[in-house]
Amino acid sequence: MDTENTSAPSRTQSRIPGKNHSHARPNSGVIHDNVRLTENFTVIGNDLAQHKELSLLAIGLGCYIQSVRPGTAIDIKTLAARFPEGPTRISAALRELETHGYLHRTRLRAQTGRIITRTVSCNRPGHRTTPPDTSTRPARRPAPDKPPPRRKLLPAVPQPSHPSPALLQTAVDVLADLRRRDPRLLLSATDAEHLAPGVAAWLERDVTPTAVRHTLTENLPPEPLIRPAAFLAHRLTAQLPPPPPFRPPAAEPRHPFQTCDGCDRPFRAPTPGRCRDCRPDLPEAT
Repeated sequence: MDTENTSAPSRTQSRIPGKNHSHARPNSGVIHDNVRLTENFTVIGNDLAQHKELSLLAIGLGCYIQSVRPGTAIDIKTLAARFPEGPTRISAALRELETHGYLHRTRLRAQTGRIITRTVSCNRPGHRTTPPDTSTRPARRPAPDKPPPRRKLLPAVPQPSHPSPALLQTAVDVLADLRRRDPRLLLSATDAEHLAPGVAAWLERDVTPTAVRHTLTENLPPEPLIRPAAFLAHRLTAQLPPPPPFRPPAAEPRHPFQTCDGCDRPFRAPTPGRCRDCRPDLPEAT
């Protein structure tokens, strides 16, 4: 009699512990005999196929609706003609799908004026807030043009105590002449209007227009001036000279500013002409 080999395994062991590469069939329950589908198939989520609250009819109807092509009619009358279930059961199944978010039905007015029902099928309820089909929606209005960015305000400049029109005009002329000394100091009319009171404050402190031009144009940086008006506003404020020495008020009325025809210096006089430094007929000039 042959002797049994007790060291031989009783059955084929798996090459990986805990796993068996042979597809053993269970003793009970469903057995899947599947092939890999490469065409004519629909992906259905287990959330719908194994829903615990939907009826079997609602699950089957939901799977059918997700499998049809977009635009297929799925109204109660069409579904009742397609399946043996009557309109009452189909209507109840549609309401179940709608309650659990698998269907969204809205009533819309078509371009012809007819009221239609738009049905949207969702394979995962809650992932979308608006229907993807916008064919019956009104045309979306174009987005309004974005407003241009607000221009940054220029720094404040000193203000004259008596901003007479003649004094401000002289200040504007000084600013307009700066571009002849350096093209980078080309100013717009708005910038000149903003800077004119600052120049007028200098002129009011017995600084000649020539001296103001020299102060504003000397030792300019070599790099481009991105905002020349802001640069000039800073100089007018940072380098503002002190006011002239106090002079007792004269008994005669205060005359307006005039521009000297000789030295281009502002002075007070009833009429245009020359300042006291440029008039040899005055004792002070001698």
